[in-house]
Amino acid sequence: MFALFTTVVSFLTGGIPKLLDFFQDKADKSHELAMAALQTERELKLHAAGLDAQKQIEEIRTDQLQYQHDAAIQQAAYTHDAAIGQGASQWVINARAMVRPTVTYGLLLLLFIIDCGGLYYAITSGVPFPEAMAHVWDDETEIVWASVVSFWFGTRAFARRS
Repeated sequence: MFALFTTVVSFLTGGIPKLLDFFQDKADKSHELAMAALQTERELKLHAAGLDAQKQIEEIRTDQLQYQHDAAIQQAAYTHDAAIGQGASQWVINARAMVRPTVTYGLLLLLFIIDCGGLYYAITSGVPFPEAMAHVWDDETEIVWASVVSFWFGTRAFARRS
């Protein structure tokens, strides 16, 4: 009988740590739930009080840092471009400066010649003027024209506002 009693007690005492761990885990989880509820309540109160402006301030600060980074990269490119021209003759510096404008003028001249030639051919062939213009000034031509104007005037206008 005593052997049976000690066996049962030994069996039960072996499970006591697991039983205590169960209650401890249950208490820990209820504590974590209470903390999460308090944190959620705090955040809702801050939001209701209008203190979520801090998030907006951080977003503005991030945008400012990105703008400063972009401006620094652009300034480094200008500095590098100026450094390349040091020691070169004025003719070489002028030629380097005229590459992009020359390409732009060439493309616009080509566009003008093709459009005028196409319009002249259409009119002399008896095509009505509105139909001829629809083919001469189509969507692709408009895109090319808008790109050139946007590059030369749009980027310059935004660069001067900084």
